[in-house]
Amino acid sequence: MHITVNGTRHHVDISGHETLLEILRDILGLTGAKLSCGRGECGACTVLLGEAGKARPAYSCITLAAGCGDAHITTIEGLGADGLHPLQEAFIAQDAVQCGYCTPGQILAAAALLAENPAPDEPAIRKALSGNLCRCGTYPRVVLAVQQAAQRMQKGAPR
Repeated sequence: MHITVNGTRHHVDISGHETLLEILRDILGLTGAKLSCGRGECGACTVLLGEAGKARPAYSCITLAAGCGDAHITTIEGLGADGLHPLQEAFIAQDAVQCGYCTPGQILAAAALLAENPAPDEPAIRKALSGNLCRCGTYPRVVLAVQQAAQRMQKGAPR
């Protein structure tokens, strides 16, 4: 099948049972999405499915690759194609990263939120990121990072 990841079309041979996460990590070498729970409960494997601006977050550990042939997939590696995305910069600036394991999923969930709602309030941010768990407990800093990125993006920083 063909799969489009970060704007590049790839031909991959898959089995019917392989997950999108397995294809991304094991075949395409994109290791930003992480395997943690393997049940779609933690968000460490979050990617974006869909065209830019209309993409929705998806747990790649429970998404069958066979169903993604026509989908556009964005991973953390493809988010800031021309350098760091404002969300990535804000996560660094707000020190919203401790171990970093959950960070790619947090950032991609936040990117989907900001594409839909460019000026979310704190409850909207917390709701949108509620499917992404952080064992280090950086939630307050994550909220600050999303708010900072939203403000910067409203002022014209590249998306």
